Amino acid sequence: MSNNRRDFLKIAGLGLVGSALPDFAKAETPEQVLFQSLRTHSQHFNMSGYAAPKLPTVRIGIVGLGQRGPGAVDRLSKIEGVEIKALCDLIPERVEKMKKELEGTKHKPEGYSGSAYAWKKMVDRQDLDLIYIATPWEWHTPMAVYAMEAGKHAAVEVPAARTLEECWQLVETSERTKKHCMQLENCCYDFFELMTLNMKRDGFFGEIIHTEGAYIHDLLWLNFMKTSDGGYQDMWRLKENYRNGNLYATHGLGPICQIMDINRGDQMNYLTSLSSADFHMGAKAKELAETDDFFAPFAEKKFGGNMNTTIIKTQKGRSIMIQHDVTSPRPYSRLHTVSGTKAYAQKYPEPKVAQGHSWMKTEEMKALEEKYTPEIVRKVGELAKQIGGHGGMDFMMDWRLIDCLRNGLPLDQDVYDAALWSAVSPLSEWSVAHRSNSVDVPDFTGGSWKSNKPVDITLKGGGTTKVIV
Repeated sequence: MSNNRRDFLKIAGLGLVGSALPDFAKAETPEQVLFQSLRTHSQHFNMSGYAAPKLPTVRIGIVGLGQRGPGAVDRLSKIEGVEIKALCDLIPERVEKMKKELEGTKHKPEGYSGSAYAWKKMVDRQDLDLIYIATPWEWHTPMAVYAMEAGKHAAVEVPAARTLEECWQLVETSERTKKHCMQLENCCYDFFELMTLNMKRDGFFGEIIHTEGAYIHDLLWLNFMKTSDGGYQDMWRLKENYRNGNLYATHGLGPICQIMDINRGDQMNYLTSLSSADFHMGAKAKELAETDDFFAPFAEKKFGGNMNTTIIKTQKGRSIMIQHDVTSPRPYSRLHTVSGTKAYAQKYPEPKVAQGHSWMKTEEMKALEEKYTPEIVRKVGELAKQIGGHGGMDFMMDWRLIDCLRNGLPLDQDVYDAALWSAVSPLSEWSVAHRSNSVDVPDFTGGSWKSNKPVDITLKGGGTTKVIV
C-alpha cells in the first residue's frame, strides 16, 4: 500500500474527516490559489496519448447512486465487455434498488454502503479495473486519487476537482501510476459538438480565433429541492452556490477546448472573471424560510452572483468566453460558438453555420451534416438516442470510454483535461474576489502541450464494442 493511501486511512481513522461530507476539499485561500497557479511541473510520465494495456473485459465499481449514478449503471450494463462487479452509496436502499434493477442480466454486483468510507473497501478489491465516480463534488478528487493509487483507472463526474491543489493531485497521481483519470464531460459527445470538431480537424473553420461556451440552466428549483423530495444529498449542490465564480465550467469549456487543441498545440495563458450580484438565490432562501424552518440556515448565507463571465487568453493569442448562470429565468444554452478565419458556427438557440455574412440554408446544413457526421455517431448514435442520457451523449461517452479501454486506445479526455477544465472554477473565484484582475492558468502538462497531438476522433483501432439492447 502506498504512503498516500496509508495517510488517507490514518486521517479517516483519527476522525479528522466528517462522517457525511469530507473536510479535505475546503476552499483554498487567495494566497494558496496564487501559489498553486504559479506552480511549475516536471512530467513524471506524459499521459497525453497514453494507451493503457488492453482490457477485453472492463470490471467496474460504481460509487454514487443518487442523481447521476443510476443512469450510468443502466448505460454501462448495455455495453459489451463490461462487468459491473460492485456498487456503492452512502444510503443502503439505493444500492439494493440498483442491484434489483440488474436482476436478469449478467451483472451480479456486490453492494457497499452504510458508511461515508464504504467506497474504500470497494476500491481495494483486486478484481476491478475502473472506478466510476458519480458522487458530490467534494469526493471526486479523493476518490479518483485513491482509485489510481489502488491500481484502477478512474472515470469521474464533473468537475473532477474543486481546488487547484486537487488538480495537481490528479495529474501527479495519474502520471506516477500510469492510470487514466477521465473526467466524464458528456457534452464533448453531443452531436453538434462532435460534428464541429470534425469540421475543425478538416480545416473548415480555418484558424480558430475565438470560442464561447456556457452552462446557462435555470436550476433555482432544483437547488432548493429537499433531499427527501428527490434533491441532492444533504443539500450539497445548494451549498456549492455559496462560492462566487464559474462553478460549473466544463460543459461549455470541454468541447471548445478540444476544437482549439488546448493541451495539444495550444494552452491557456491567463483569465479574468466577473460575476453579477445575486438576484435570486438569497431571495429564494429567505422566501422559503418564512414558511419552513428547514431553510432558515440558508437564509443567513451569502450566495454567488447569478451570471459569471470568464474570459481566457491562450498562448497562441486566441480567446475563450465561458459563462455560468443556474438561477436566472432564461432558456437553456451552452453557447458552443466557434469563430474562425473561414467560417463560424453556433449551437444555440439552434445549430447554425456561416461562411461569410449569411447563415447556410437548410439544404446546405444537411449536406454539411452528411459530410462531417463523425464515425462514432454513425456507429452508435441512433442506439445512443434510444438508450438515452441527455439525448444520447451520455451513452456515447460511456461506450467510447469502454471501447478505448478494451482496445488499448488513448482516451479522448486525459488527466490534463480533467485538471485544466476544472481549474477554471477556483481561478475564476479568485478573479471575481479581486475586482476581475487577471490570474495565470497553470500548465498541468509541464510544457508538453507544445508537442502533444490531438486524439484521433475516428474509430481507427477500435469501434469493435457491441451494444446490448
